[in-house]
Amino acid sequence: MEAVRKFLARKNIVFSAKRYFIDAMGAMAQGLFCTLLVGTILNTLGQQLHIGFLTEVIVTLGKGKGAVTYTIGGLCSAMVGPGMAVAIGRALEAPPLVLFSLIPVGFATNFMGGAGGPLAVLFVAILASEIGKAVSKETKIDILVTPIVTVLSGIGIAALIAAPIGAAASAVGRFIMWATELQPFFMGILVSVIVGIALTLPISSAAICAALALSGAGSGDAGLALAGGAAVAGCCAQMIGFAVMSFRENGWGGVAAQGLGTSMLQMGNIAKNPLIWLPPTLASAITGPIATCLFKMENGIAVASGMGTCGLVGPIGVAAAPGFGSPMSWVSLILVCFVLPAILTPLIAWPMRRAGWIKDGDCKLDL
Repeated sequence: MEAVRKFLARKNIVFSAKRYFIDAMGAMAQGLFCTLLVGTILNTLGQQLHIGFLTEVIVTLGKGKGAVTYTIGGLCSAMVGPGMAVAIGRALEAPPLVLFSLIPVGFATNFMGGAGGPLAVLFVAILASEIGKAVSKETKIDILVTPIVTVLSGIGIAALIAAPIGAAASAVGRFIMWATELQPFFMGILVSVIVGIALTLPISSAAICAALALSGAGSGDAGLALAGGAAVAGCCAQMIGFAVMSFRENGWGGVAAQGLGTSMLQMGNIAKNPLIWLPPTLASAITGPIATCLFKMENGIAVASGMGTCGLVGPIGVAAAPGFGSPMSWVSLILVCFVLPAILTPLIAWPMRRAGWIKDGDCKLDL
């Protein structure tokens, strides 16, 4: 056992929940940002603002009816699997040959995983990275052995687990759709609160929403689109809520960092005083059913459901939903994503501050 321990230490293979599920998922979110998210933003900007070079086809694969065309944004989005896999490998400190070999592994895994592609990429990239690290620089023909082992092990594992993960993710998505159609009020609360909490936790709410396919795009499922709207409401409540609630401590810098960045910045403060998490969470429980029942707010981009106001991606996803564009659609977007969280969260926090449950400085960030 001592020899195994020394080998693992030499290879920097650390069996740690933090490394695999916090560090790796955080990196995976960055991979999503740089590919699917950026591609989505570019496509949306091109379509909404009629920017020619963003809507023009720049690559065509195949010929005839089977040809597949890509815009700049489309190419970015198509690379989401490789982007996530490489980001995960970097978080695990994989050596270069392993890191680069994760590109085809991520592409294949995301494709095979379907709706569960991001989750499948997470598990497969972790396993392929560690296997690749184990054989790295162990032979004189490392340039061949390490990439071959990493690619074959990664795609082999994907062939075993990607499809079941995709099926499980689709089943959860179908449950959310079913529950939303039956009880939109209670599901609005549930989805909004859970996804909002996931956004603030050191995990990837965007990856979760992408895996659950929380949008109506492509699938045509109105229930999933409605659940996506509730998810956007929950994420916006956390981000705008924390930004406004902590304004006295963090000023406009805090508004920008949390409102346009991430509410995850508050995790250190939440660990010290969990009660500061209550106002934005209760606000999400209010805005969620308002989004689903009153405004019927939908989301058109699955990954945007878990992004909130980060880079305004959540509202962009709402604006990308089929049928969006009426004056009431814009009113609902502004109210649910910005105005209501900014009003409700400090209102809920006010009596908690008066009671001493939340004290000055509890939400202070080191910006």
